[in-house]
Amino acid sequence: MEHKMTEQELIASLDEAIENGHIFVCYQPKVNHTTGRMIGAEALMRWKHPEYGIQYPSDFIPVLEKHDLLYLADIAVFESACRFLRNRLDKGQHCVIISCNMSRHDILHADYINRIEKIREKYDIPVKLLHIEITESSAVGGMELVSGTLQKLHDLGYKVEMDDFGSGYSSLNVLKDLPVDVIKLDMRFFSGNLSGRGGTIINAVVQMAKWLDTPVIAEGVEKVEQADYMKSIGCTYIQGYLYSKPLNAEDFGKKIDEFESEPMMPAIVLEKMDADKFWNPDSLETLIFNNYVGGASIFSYNHGKIELLRVNNKYTKELGMCMSEQEILKCDPWTTMDVENHKIYETTLQKAIKSNDEESCEVWRKLRSKTCGDDLMCIRSFIRLLGKAGDQYLFYEMVQNITGEKRAYNEIALSEKRFYYAGEHNKVFAWEYEIATKKMRPCSRCRRELGLPEILENYPEPMIESHLFPPEIADEYRDWHRQLAEGVPYLEKIFNLTDDRVPFHVRYTNEFDENGKPLKAYASATPVNNE
Repeated sequence: MEHKMTEQELIASLDEAIENGHIFVCYQPKVNHTTGRMIGAEALMRWKHPEYGIQYPSDFIPVLEKHDLLYLADIAVFESACRFLRNRLDKGQHCVIISCNMSRHDILHADYINRIEKIREKYDIPVKLLHIEITESSAVGGMELVSGTLQKLHDLGYKVEMDDFGSGYSSLNVLKDLPVDVIKLDMRFFSGNLSGRGGTIINAVVQMAKWLDTPVIAEGVEKVEQADYMKSIGCTYIQGYLYSKPLNAEDFGKKIDEFESEPMMPAIVLEKMDADKFWNPDSLETLIFNNYVGGASIFSYNHGKIELLRVNNKYTKELGMCMSEQEILKCDPWTTMDVENHKIYETTLQKAIKSNDEESCEVWRKLRSKTCGDDLMCIRSFIRLLGKAGDQYLFYEMVQNITGEKRAYNEIALSEKRFYYAGEHNKVFAWEYEIATKKMRPCSRCRRELGLPEILENYPEPMIESHLFPPEIADEYRDWHRQLAEGVPYLEKIFNLTDDRVPFHVRYTNEFDENGKPLKAYASATPVNNE
């Protein structure tokens, strides 16, 4: 018959309970929800009095804490876990990592770590099979002490898990200052609809942990929907009743044999550059990012979603929309692109992931600001992969606003179409000449009636060699192209062309880029008797 023991009965029975195994261990498996394999288990303290029956942890642990006796029970749990592992090792059976709890009261006992280390050595257990769990609340008010304790554990080779992360009032500070190896999220703190604020917070913690190379275990998972949600945001490690309740040593041993197992892996970050330095305000990378490069951003890409994380001041100036950095960071880049440009940009990201090198693209984006309203602009992006954590990728991007250049090209292309169309109806031979490459592209009439290919290289030499431009005007025609390269805006003259010396009115009109550099010339030859 169960009976809730009084405080005096609990204290009086403790030594006997430890010596005779009335305080014992149950093990709750930790499972990879993606593979269904076990990655370890947590050792949980239980107390069964021979006369009064089961005593609940919520009843006896506060009493032991109050009288500074919990550390004795924790040491007993640690030894039970070592005894369990030793028994399986001696039988040649497979073992998984067992994590044992270390309370704030244990940390306050200076000899606690030495005592558990002597127990581990006594049973000759490889340190890789034992993790130590501390609660986030252990760090409150004693960060320096806890940090020193973790350092001692790490020096001995133990991995440290932070239990109940998110339950305290200073979670981010704790995570920043304590070098824990695993984070455990208790799902009970985020009960309710995971699509709401709780889900947003969990997602943020998981993504943050990835960039710290820290695995996350979701604890207290009871429903498959919870496990599936955690997997969807990159947390595959699960502990809770969904897979198993806490089991006694015998049943847990059977569970190990039943499950396949695998090691728990960190969220591996593959880096082309040291991404951490971009978050350090005093690093050389940040100095360069803010002052010595053009418009630049850092953004994450995860399952098709993009989130801008950081932009420099030159990025805002490059857009020229009088937008603040915060306005830009709040903007979803995908909403600024149509379907075609979205596809171009995302394809470039995939190329950058595959090549581990810089990739570039040009996409049109429609931006909106309170000051300037809506504007359509063409942005040239140079994108490089910084790192990868799970399914999340971190990118570095440099941008150039090439709207003016693109619009100039479009105007030229439109002029070209109109010019060709007029040539077809007015017996005009037309062509375009790229000044930098010396390539000539003839119109359809030139190709059809003169037998020219789609592109002539090293123009105007092919036309001179074919005598379409006879030898007596060859030097003057070459000089025309030199003048075009120097920026002469317009040339025209009547030349006698072909072997038959037919008079043609030849005209060239130069086109310039936004910096005034000669870009492309448009030419025509019209028979004089047709003018």
